Amino acid sequence: MLIRGRCWKFGDNIPTDQIVRSDRVLLPMDEIVTHVLENYNPDFAKSVHPGDILVAGKHFGQSSGRAIAPKAIKATGVGAVIVEYAARLFYRNCFEIGLPILECTGITEMVNEGDLLSVDLVKGVIRNESTGDKCRAKPIDPFLMAMLDAGGLIALAENLSEQQ
Repeated sequence: MLIRGRCWKFGDNIPTDQIVRSDRVLLPMDEIVTHVLENYNPDFAKSVHPGDILVAGKHFGQSSGRAIAPKAIKATGVGAVIVEYAARLFYRNCFEIGLPILECTGITEMVNEGDLLSVDLVKGVIRNESTGDKCRAKPIDPFLMAMLDAGGLIALAENLSEQQ
């Protein structure tokens, strides 16, 4: 699984309530998606392109386990999320909906907003095409990789039930 896109860079300690503000969660997804991360970068939802890569610092997706945050990020067309460290519930929710997420120490120092990145999910290698720098992410658990390959938890369960 290879992903290539422009980097959108965010900082540390971004809670799910700021990925999608709590006053927006009951809106239809096509409206929610226009507000993703609006308090951190008002242009993000308007300007992100399919396949772009969201990079953030430590404790991304903290506070709440609401799956609306990764669903909204996926709905923007983001191809992958790469963070220094993700909150555990957010991390797992990403796999359950089929949104690739990697944890990579030093990623925020290696990239700048707008850099072109390529991500090899299987090898866990992130390459900054703009600078030539590379880093290696923490390996993805094989079960979580199978979930990603299937397109999320529901698709994985359907595939497994068809095999029986």
